[in-house]
Amino acid sequence: MKLRQVVPMFEGWDAVVLARAQFAFTMSFHIIFPAFSIGLASYLAVLEALWLWTGREVYINLFNYWLKIFAVAFGMGVVSGIVMSYQFGTNWSAFSDKTGPVIGPLMAYEVLTAFFLEAGFLGVMLFGLQRVGPKLHFLATLMVAIGTLISAFWILSANSWMQTPTGHAINADGQFIAADWLKVIFNPSFPYRLVHMVLAAYLTTALVVGAVGAWHLLRDRHLAGPRVMFSMAMWMATLVAPIQILAGDQHGLNTLEHQPVKIMAMEGHFQSHKDGAPLILFGLPNQSAGRVDYAIEVPKLGSVILKHSPDAPMAGLDTVPRENWPPVPITFWSFRIMVGMGLLMLALGLFSLLMRVQGKLYDSRLLHLFAVAMAPAGFIAVLAGWITTETGRQPFTVYGLLRTAESASPLAAPAVASSLIAFIIVYFAVFTAGVIYLLRLMAAPPHPGEEGPSHEVPIRSAGITPAAGAVTEGAAR
Repeated sequence: MKLRQVVPMFEGWDAVVLARAQFAFTMSFHIIFPAFSIGLASYLAVLEALWLWTGREVYINLFNYWLKIFAVAFGMGVVSGIVMSYQFGTNWSAFSDKTGPVIGPLMAYEVLTAFFLEAGFLGVMLFGLQRVGPKLHFLATLMVAIGTLISAFWILSANSWMQTPTGHAINADGQFIAADWLKVIFNPSFPYRLVHMVLAAYLTTALVVGAVGAWHLLRDRHLAGPRVMFSMAMWMATLVAPIQILAGDQHGLNTLEHQPVKIMAMEGHFQSHKDGAPLILFGLPNQSAGRVDYAIEVPKLGSVILKHSPDAPMAGLDTVPRENWPPVPITFWSFRIMVGMGLLMLALGLFSLLMRVQGKLYDSRLLHLFAVAMAPAGFIAVLAGWITTETGRQPFTVYGLLRTAESASPLAAPAVASSLIAFIIVYFAVFTAGVIYLLRLMAAPPHPGEEGPSHEVPIRSAGITPAAGAVTEGAAR
């Protein structure tokens, strides 16, 4: 069936809903790669530092092993990120026009600092160890790792401003302009979201590294490389998972202060509670009826967590006009998925600590199976957290100031649908191939003398003919 025959079926659809679906689809593919590459870049810097410090071959073997995986993941992240910027112009031109004076410079700063830094040193990092020497190569690795963190800084600053806008004014054309750049950049939610996201990236990487190490230990627990990577990953889970839970709690308190409606949706609080709100563990949010059906709840615990007092009053969505309600079922369940993944990470870290104390870290088959099963947990948590953040902000793109319906381009639904279908086809084809290739790289264990990415010069580059070589050969004859 041809695309032009499929598109007419979308004539009656809402173009804004389709544009949101397209952005959500492409963003879901994109976000997992930066989350992985941020953590993996720092892990590579640690591995190279340990190699320079100790001289142990196992560290440089692991560095070269994960460097090849980083190169693929980094490239897929860059490619998928380019698509995101184009959508601001195609599907969200009104948003770009109104917020461009604020969002545009922040995105440009990310390019001018982080992207240029990464681009300048990435080639040295990938192919330069034998050319520039260990110390200068380590500097290049550090610069790439720092570049990924700077990238997270600017992107999260821009997104956090959309969540908690401050430091701006509105000009005669209805555009947001910066009145105080420091307040724009360091808006109220930014520090909490930056810490939460960077820790999530580190945990995501640790879980993948730990799963790969555990996979190979299940086959042969005497392999040096998998033993080292598994031990390092489990230390990260043990130490960082509790910190991440505390960071998430502080982020939640900040959200309660600046985006209370999002918290109401996350907690499923349709009704206000004057004498302490319950913690709803599970249930089925019924947005049309304004209640949570089949709720399993703990009395007063919601107020204890959010207000640190069992009798603290908590406002509900009944105090908010319905047109300002976010999609509660999505926000409610994505939040619980994120929290559930976090608790599983904590359990894995504590279990690994117990096995380490008992001297069974490399021998516990149950621990290794648990670690392998947790490989996608970081990605699931990142996606669930992003969905919670973005759906909880609805129906606004700039919280409380610019509605999503007012941000979209004046496009017909079939036009948006056609590009959405094209993205789905291309993304599943390209990224499925990329993920399969990454899994094939991970399926083989690191070995002594592990080499990094190949730096062989291609026999022939695109657009360059072998004419010069042919002339030289003919003259020799």
